[in-house]
Amino acid sequence: MLPVDFAMVTAYHPIDELVPLARAAEEAGFTALSLADHVVDLETIATPYPYTRDGGRRWKPDVDWPDPWVTIGALSQVTTELRFFTSIYVAAMRNPFVVAKAVGTAAALSGGRVALGVGVGWCREEFELLEEDFATRGRRTDEGLDLMRELWRPGWTEFAGEFYSCERLVMRPEPPGPIPVWVGGLSEIAFRRAARNDGWIGDLATVDDAVAIGERLRGLRRDAGRDLDEPFAVVPALTDAVVPEDFVRASRGGVTMCMTMPWMYYHPQDASLEQKLDGIARYGADIIAPTRALLA
Repeated sequence: MLPVDFAMVTAYHPIDELVPLARAAEEAGFTALSLADHVVDLETIATPYPYTRDGGRRWKPDVDWPDPWVTIGALSQVTTELRFFTSIYVAAMRNPFVVAKAVGTAAALSGGRVALGVGVGWCREEFELLEEDFATRGRRTDEGLDLMRELWRPGWTEFAGEFYSCERLVMRPEPPGPIPVWVGGLSEIAFRRAARNDGWIGDLATVDDAVAIGERLRGLRRDAGRDLDEPFAVVPALTDAVVPEDFVRASRGGVTMCMTMPWMYYHPQDASLEQKLDGIARYGADIIAPTRALLA
């Protein structure tokens, strides 16, 4: 049994805290950092946010939304082993050639320590602002991922699709290896898209719910003809995992990585940077190290 990995969530944090948080996370034994994505935060929208009961957004309007790939490029230079992924990057709001360039560059700068966590997006108004079609975002996501994988491969690329095409070209710098694609979402369509790719990123879930989704994804991968021995990430934020034994149960049920804001185990949600750093260190000692010891 492989030890479960832990990822620290950086959404909603001031940009000037990210470097010390990344350094502390690596020292405490975290495997990865997750980075969130919005180009803008519109004051008024009609589209309900899909992950709250009332459709309201989880964050305040003064939250920083740094570009995740610029941020990964910077944080990779102050860490050596920490990995990075987006939770969730809305690729269909951008031209896929631009996305491939940003992700590939971050992969090159970090020595391959990135995964693209992608979703189709929920905010129609943000799509309209960026002049991308909201109705076709799912199909364009699938085709864009096919195109990006071609662009990340060494050598010349040609592509002909429904939405995107290119004649023979090359995109450099090349990533040092394949970039895993993890898909976010809680719909059946999202599960099927994840099963066709390299992993699934969830939202808040109990251990039992996360294990059930992991089993559902395994069945979908089998149906899609995927090799079940290939690496496949199952990455939720567990709401009822409190002690190491909870994470052991999740790992044995197929969860591969758990997202968390570790300081919230010890300090208020609006913790200071000093409290966050304290919480990260304590979580490493109280949760990460004992969990891995139990799974060793």
